[in-house]
Amino acid sequence: MLFSNEFASSEFFKWVVLPLLICVARTCDVTLATLRNVFIAKGLRNVVPIVAIMEAAIWLLSIRQIMQHLDNPVCYVGFAVGFGLGTYVGMFIDRKLAIGTQVIRIILAEDPNQLLKAFAKANIGVTVLEGEGAKGPVKMIFTIVQRKDVPFVAEIIHAFNPHAFYSVEDVRSSSQGIFRKKRDSRLDQIRSLLTNSD
Repeated sequence: MLFSNEFASSEFFKWVVLPLLICVARTCDVTLATLRNVFIAKGLRNVVPIVAIMEAAIWLLSIRQIMQHLDNPVCYVGFAVGFGLGTYVGMFIDRKLAIGTQVIRIILAEDPNQLLKAFAKANIGVTVLEGEGAKGPVKMIFTIVQRKDVPFVAEIIHAFNPHAFYSVEDVRSSSQGIFRKKRDSRLDQIRSLLTNSD
C-alpha cells in the first residue's frame, strides 16, 4: 500500500495530502488534454492516442477520489486548482516544444530591399506581392517558417523595418520551400545580418 491505514485515515491526510494529490493528478491530466488538442491541430496522429489514454487514466483516478470524499470540500478546491494549473502548464509546454510551422505576413509601405536581403542571408524563403494599403502602395511579404524560428524572424523584421505590420498564423501542413538550417544564437545571427546588410 502507498499509505498506511492509520495515515490514510488521519485528518492531515484527509484535509491536506488528499487534496494535494487530487490537484497534482488533475494538473497532469489537464496538461495532457491541452497537449492532445495541440497535437490534433498539428496532425500528430500517432502521438494523440497515447496521450489520450494517459489523460483518461489519470482523470479516472482523480475523479474516483473526489467521489469517495464528497464530504471534503477541500478536494473540490484541489480539483479546480489542478484544472487551472494544468491549462497553464500545458500551454507552457506547448510554447517550449514549438511544434509545427507558421506563416508570417509582413506589410511594408517603405522599401523592403534590406529586409529581403536579410531574409535571403538567413536562408528564409519569401514571396513578395504588390498591394494597396489605406495610404497607398505596399509590399506584402509572405514566409513560412518553423514555429521555433518565429522569434528570430520577428527580430529581423524589427531590426530592418521596425514599423512594419506583420501577423503570424499556424499552418496545418506545407511542402517544399526554403527553411533555415543554421542554429547559431539569435543574437549572433542578427548581428551578422546587420553588419553585412550592405
